Amino acid sequence: MSDAIYQVRRPKGEWQIVRCHPAATPASRAFSWRGLWRGLQQCFRLMVGVQDYQKYLQYMRLHHPDQPPMSEREFHRYCLDARFPSQAGKLGKCPC
Repeated sequence: MSDAIYQVRRPKGEWQIVRCHPAATPASRAFSWRGLWRGLQQCFRLMVGVQDYQKYLQYMRLHHPDQPPMSEREFHRYCLDARFPSQAGKLGKCPC
């Protein structure tokens, strides 16, 4: 193999590392049972096809601030109807 493949390129001139941010710092976020429980709830809801209402609200605030968001009950009904349609002849597909 050629040595050019493994050649390291460094910036020219004098430079130094000012600040280092590790990718994952376990000390920065303390463990919480509540956070674990919320994460598990969201995971199981997504597994069975129930979308996350908080993500929907955040999306509506960012992308459609002029439109009022659906209530939580309407949102879940919309997602269930999209996934399991009650009308005859309509194929099911989740748009969320």
